[in-house]
Formats: sequence, C-alpha cells, structure tokens
Amino acid sequence: MSVIEIPASIVCTEEYIPSKIHSAKIVGSGDVEVLSTPSMISFMEATAWKCVQKYLPENYTTVGIKVNIEHKAPAPIGHKIKVIARLIKQEKRRLIFEVKALWKDIVIGEGIHERYIVDKEKFLNKLKKMIFS
Repeated sequence: MSVIEIPASIVCTEEYIPSKIHSAKIVGSGDVEVLSTPSMISFMEATAWKCVQKYLPENYTTVGIKVNIEHKAPAPIGHKIKVIARLIKQEKRRLIFEVKALWKDIVIGEGIHERYIVDKEKFLNKLKKMIFS
C-alpha cells in the first residue's frame, strides 16, 4: 500500500449529548451520574475517526491504538459536549491527534489520541487467523 496522505493539521468538531448510558454510574467507572471518562474518550475517538474517514479509500478505515487523556472536569448528562480533534502528525499509517472535550467553555478533557490506517479486509482476516490458530 502506498502512503495515504491526510491533509496536515485538519481540525474536526462534533457535538454529542450524553445520555444516562454515558454516565459513570451506568458505565461502571464510578457511582455518580456525570459523563464517564470512557464515554468522553469514546466521543474523542469517534470524532477523530470521522475526521479522516472521508480521505481514505473505500476499503480502508482507522482503528484506535492509543489514548493519553486527562479528564479535567465533570460534565452533566443531557448537556451538549463539543469535541475537537486536530491531526498534529502523520507517520505513514499512524495518525496522531490532539483531542479536547468542552462543556460550555470549560475544558473537561484533553490529550493525545492515535489511530492507525488499515485495510478492513486484511485487518479482519488477520483477526480470524488469530482466533482460529
């Protein structure tokens, strides 16, 4: 595969309204009804994934490979969360994003998220081989 070039420094923003299923109490990461850290990270990953998907050939996608996120402040359930993903570096198939989540103007989380460009069919075939070996 030749290197798929993603435009440098692209920035994408998505908005989410967390529901009860995104709360720490339901996710099992705590016992309060606020946005859970795993859900916040999921929103960050989804935003980064959506950001580059349109630049990939039809049979390609990205998979998350690393997160280094700090959850800095609570956010209530049912209130709009804005997530920003900015591509800061591409190393062949490895994509490195700076991600940030905000509730109102409060930064509730931020950090680095890495994704890897894969051919979906090859990726799934590799997994099948691992399952049946």
